[in-house]
Amino acid sequence: MNIILTRPLIDTEDLMSKLFLSGHKIIHIPTLKISSAEMKPIDTEKYDTFIFTSSNAVRNLKFLNKNYNINCFCVGLITEKIVRTLGFTNTFSAGGTVNALKNLIISSDKINRNSKIAYICGDNITLNLDQELSLEGFNIKKIINYRSKKITELNAENNKLIKEFPPNLIFVYSKRSAESFDEIARKYSLSELMTQCTVMCISKKIEEFLKSKGWKKTETFNPGEELLKIEQIKNG
Repeated sequence: MNIILTRPLIDTEDLMSKLFLSGHKIIHIPTLKISSAEMKPIDTEKYDTFIFTSSNAVRNLKFLNKNYNINCFCVGLITEKIVRTLGFTNTFSAGGTVNALKNLIISSDKINRNSKIAYICGDNITLNLDQELSLEGFNIKKIINYRSKKITELNAENNKLIKEFPPNLIFVYSKRSAESFDEIARKYSLSELMTQCTVMCISKKIEEFLKSKGWKKTETFNPGEELLKIEQIKNG
C-alpha cells in the first residue's frame, strides 16, 4: 500500500521502519514544525504532578531540582516511554486521547483536588484540559513549553511521489496537522486525494473537520493501531 505519514520524523521513524519492512511505500510529509518556547525551567519541588498531552511537551521540558518521584500523567504509551527515559518513575498512561487522559486523572487515587498540578503543553491544543480539570476542582497551572507552526509547502520530490504513487492511506494526528495537509492538497492541486484515499484520523474532531472540507473517505483510529488498521484495509 502507498501510505502518507504526517508526523515529524522523530515521532514516526519507528512506524516508518515497520511499514517499510512490511513492503509498503511510505511518503513522509511532516505538517508541523515544532520549536521550543522561551520558558524558565520548572521547579519540580513546587508541583505534585505533571500532565503531558504530547511527546513534544516532554522533549522540550526544562526543570530544576530533578524530583523524579513526581507523578507524571501521559496521554499515551509513547509519551510515557519518553518521560521514563528522563528518569521519572511514577508514570501513568492513558489510551492515547486527551479525553482518556482526563478520565484517568479524575479517577486516579494518586492525585486529588489539593494536588499542585502543572499541565505542560504546546501553544495550540484541541482541548483545554486545564479548564476541564479546573471545573472538576483541580488546582492546575498551564505551562506552554513548545510552539507548532504549520507547514504548507510541498517539495518537488514529494509532489512527484504522490502523483507516481497515489496514496491509499494518510495518517493525521492533530487538527492543526489536518489543516496543514488540507492546505497542501489544495495549494498543489492534489484534489484527487480527497476522493481516492482514506484519511485515518486520531479523533472525531479531526474527522469532522476533514469532512467539512470535502474529504470523502475518513476513519478514526487509536494510537498504536496503525499496523492493525493497515492490515484490515488491505485485506478487506
